[in-house]
Amino acid sequence: MTAKINETSLWKEFFKAFFKHRLGVIGLVGVIAIIFVALFAPMIAEPVSGYGDVADILKPPSLKHPFGTDDMGLDIFSQVVWGTRTSLKVGFMTVIIAAMIGIPIGLFSGYFSGLISTLGMGLADIFLTLPVLPLMIIMAALMGPDIKNIALIIGLFSWPQLARITRASTLSVKNMEYVVATRSVGAKTSRILFRHILPNVSASILVNMTIVIATAILTEAGLSFLGLGDPLSYSWGKILENAHQSGAFLSAWWFSFFPSIAIMFFVISFNFLGMGIREGFNPKLRNR
Repeated sequence: MTAKINETSLWKEFFKAFFKHRLGVIGLVGVIAIIFVALFAPMIAEPVSGYGDVADILKPPSLKHPFGTDDMGLDIFSQVVWGTRTSLKVGFMTVIIAAMIGIPIGLFSGYFSGLISTLGMGLADIFLTLPVLPLMIIMAALMGPDIKNIALIIGLFSWPQLARITRASTLSVKNMEYVVATRSVGAKTSRILFRHILPNVSASILVNMTIVIATAILTEAGLSFLGLGDPLSYSWGKILENAHQSGAFLSAWWFSFFPSIAIMFFVISFNFLGMGIREGFNPKLRNR
């Protein structure tokens, strides 16, 4: 009963601190807005398909086309709205893949010393020293332009940072009294790691997961801009690539401006959300 009361108190303290953090609240509102647009895209804008009206090619923003039109006469507002779904899909798939690899490696590397720790962090260090962008470009070219492939590739190069932060947090709590007590009664290692240590290091992991999502969107936009995105899906990076390929990147400012704003809004929202979560879970930051 006492444990439940303490846990409830901790969550109350977290939400109290979080909602005092203005940037964190702004980030939360931004993320909710992004998810809302993605979920209700069919009600907000018509699906983008085929070719637009020749008379509407590269038209500036107007009441009919709030974000203007592209080089095929298609509505950019619709592309940006439907691109929100693609961006969220890439972000969440990436962070799931990165977490499935990085969190277990970080937990085991932090809990055990010796060979396991050396191998886990050695592998992370190898990935951190690799020329990531060239390798991503090569893998995307070999695997084919598909959103799932792009998310898989980004996730495979995003796990080391989650592994390192998980290991550092695990090292700080593995010798605490509650872990030692659990170990002394003969609890299995898997139970200690995933039922007792992981929940207590999840705050720092969660903060870094928001960063991984934001980075994934920037990476996907970069790969799409290089022509390695999914040609069958509208993403913000794909819109920028179309603007570049059409030669209207600078002449038709709206073609690249609005998807760029969408990318910036997405990244800032998730980064601000991470800042708010960090302050909410960190008593030292709360008591400044």
